Amino acid sequence: MTALLEVTGLRAGYGRAEVLHGIELMVAEGEIATLIGPNGAGKTTTLQAIMRLIPSQGNVRFQGVDVGGLSTEELVARGLALVPETRALFTDMRVEENLLLGFYRSFRQGARDQDARLAQVFAIFPRLQERRRQLAGTLSGGERQMLALGRALMGRPALLMLDEPSLGLAPLIVRDIFAVLDRLRKGGLSILLVEQNARAALALADHGMVLEMGAVVATGASAALSADPRVLETYLGQRHG
Repeated sequence: MTALLEVTGLRAGYGRAEVLHGIELMVAEGEIATLIGPNGAGKTTTLQAIMRLIPSQGNVRFQGVDVGGLSTEELVARGLALVPETRALFTDMRVEENLLLGFYRSFRQGARDQDARLAQVFAIFPRLQERRRQLAGTLSGGERQMLALGRALMGRPALLMLDEPSLGLAPLIVRDIFAVLDRLRKGGLSILLVEQNARAALALADHGMVLEMGAVVATGASAALSADPRVLETYLGQRHG
């Protein structure tokens, strides 16, 4: 498997408090990798550090190139996209306007296929097409997550990073969102999924990493992690044996 994203020795935190203590992780091309762990383990901090949203130290290679010195905007231009836990929508703008903001960087780089990209997003999320004229602030939680995903997809990323996409959503909506992620993987998109719902994340992902107190303590195929006695008991609520 070809590594799309390789992170080694990643350290980051807030002020003087170091949260990540030398994180190492890898996402291969065409796979879903998931980062699971308890609240406060550093999952969100990891994504923020990779995207250069907070100061960090360590090595980050993307598509075989050292990108540690690049800005957030330059990382986005190279094909990295992050859907944050907050979803970060412009609630006083219409659904379609939010989607077109996701196309803006591609437009500046010379792309003019916004209509085709909109059509692709609407094919994935028909609900967004139905609500394309609505203000984003009037959407349900599930629709907001669809819109956040759709906006990221408008930029045609090589790697989509998602922070807690199931947060606050009903189980049926979570199932639908994860089905979309599976469909995107089958279409060739690589995904790094940060998720507290470890059972759902491992069931979806190809590869998993367990984060505890700012360090990766286990990594491997999702099926193997799902069968690991410690993971079973600590994260999946099952006793092994």
